[in-house]
Amino acid sequence: MEMLNFSENIISLRRRKGITQEELADFVGVTKASVSKWETKQSLPDILMLPRLAAFFDVSVDELLGYQPQLSREQIQKIYRDLAADFGKVPFEEAMEKSRVMVKKYYSCYPFLFQICVLWLNHFMLAEDPKRQREILEEASNLCDHILSDCKDVGLCNDAVILKAVFDMQCGKAREAAETLEEILSPYRLWAQSDAVLIQSYQMAGEMEKAKNFSQISIFLHLISLVNSASQDLTLCIDQPKRCEETIHRIDCVSEAFDLEHLHPNIAAGFEYQAAIVFCMQGKTREALERLESYKELVRYLLRGEEQFKLHGDSYFDALDAWIERLDLGSEAPRDRKVVCDSLSETLHHPAFAILEQEEEFQRIKKAMEGFREG
Repeated sequence: MEMLNFSENIISLRRRKGITQEELADFVGVTKASVSKWETKQSLPDILMLPRLAAFFDVSVDELLGYQPQLSREQIQKIYRDLAADFGKVPFEEAMEKSRVMVKKYYSCYPFLFQICVLWLNHFMLAEDPKRQREILEEASNLCDHILSDCKDVGLCNDAVILKAVFDMQCGKAREAAETLEEILSPYRLWAQSDAVLIQSYQMAGEMEKAKNFSQISIFLHLISLVNSASQDLTLCIDQPKRCEETIHRIDCVSEAFDLEHLHPNIAAGFEYQAAIVFCMQGKTREALERLESYKELVRYLLRGEEQFKLHGDSYFDALDAWIERLDLGSEAPRDRKVVCDSLSETLHHPAFAILEQEEEFQRIKKAMEGFREG
């Protein structure tokens, strides 16, 4: 009961109704001293008295107790930000336990539970023991199962299916993850054309503003998906140097055309990093160092200020900011800045970079990246 606000609510509701403690006591059949104890958190009413009190104040029992089984988008954003910050400043298990308390408190608020799954996905690697990491992933997967079992929101359930597949993959259950996603993401299904159908529907209905806004959002999401998929393609085709070079060249052109380094520096940095790995594995140290230099500068830009660290639009994607603000987490980054900074230097420990260890330029880049964490 310590998570409820019964005492404060009774005081507020009584004053709003303009009655004394004695008048409230007379109505529900208790002493004035009992009401006084409720309001000073010395005791709580009998559970059978709660419906009578709720009826008197014309509120639900949940409202009377101050229990909020459902959170608003703004409340979810704030709790996520606070919990993400905890992972950067308190011991890992303490942050985990705090998030678990919130799960129990809002176990029927499925959008919130989904974001807790996202939170755990973004921070499970902070647990030092690999066994503990797996336990957290399995716990998150079970939370996805709870969403799928009881939530009636089809869209949220589809998101939970995809997130559960990510957890399965992280736990080494790649085949299970693939089987889960094959049916949903099959390129032979009509979902691949759904964006165009919705845009045309808006247009035919005369809702031109909706059509324009959704068209812009669609372009943005497909742009991000293209770059991410290209990064994956580089890892798959590492033994095909010509194809890798062509992929890198084409994504460079796309990135320049859409000014990706300013629009979404995190995605741009990820591609530069993957390109550096490819060049290292092909023995092309000069090209690898150039990509790592770009990666370092993108990270520097990303960490330079709050705006770069948040998701945002630009002069071309001018309808994006309104859409971003409607996302469950808004424009906030999924991980706290300190957590990101602490993990930066680790990115240059990839085995592929071993051939660069004797290069002065590589050591300079490493030192700069460590400086980002210290700064």
